[in-house]
Amino acid sequence: MNPVLTFELENGKNIVVELLPDNAPNAVNSILSVAMRGGMDNHKIQRIVPGKWIDLSYSAFNRAENQYLIPKEYDLHPEIEPLDSHPGCACLGGYGDRGLASCEIFFPVKDCPEHKGVYPVIGKVVEGMDEIYRLEKVATKPVPFPYEGVEVNEPLTPEIITKVTVQLNGYEPQEPVKMPGDWKPRTWKA
Repeated sequence: MNPVLTFELENGKNIVVELLPDNAPNAVNSILSVAMRGGMDNHKIQRIVPGKWIDLSYSAFNRAENQYLIPKEYDLHPEIEPLDSHPGCACLGGYGDRGLASCEIFFPVKDCPEHKGVYPVIGKVVEGMDEIYRLEKVATKPVPFPYEGVEVNEPLTPEIITKVTVQLNGYEPQEPVKMPGDWKPRTWKA
């Protein structure tokens, strides 16, 4: 069985994701590394784009230890055929040619063929799609953002991830491969 992440929300609901290390091994190792350190706990969901996706964080969960980039998954593993991004998937976001974010997980609420091979599918939602669809519909306000053309809305009433728990189920995570250099996006202000 694959490792599982459970996002426990302040409202008592859970979003449970079965991770897919065979599809995105480095990205899965990175997200596990962050989650096992508690690096996503007690965090407000930062970005909701109705009709597109729920982005749990664009700041690497506001923690300096999470603020690193990893190589694009399919540059590291060209032998892996990328999966399609659609509702029910958990994906890892990134910053173009600079690489993927260590832990910026998002949930598409529409089919996103443009993500294939760019933002890897790191897991599948096994519980909590109703909560993802509820989050898509909460009242939001636009947020000024340092990158043009990026729509960012945050919930008017904070939606809090209180804890992320990990069940490894026999999987042995490895230290993720990280990008060299110290470039960080302007949204990382830990």
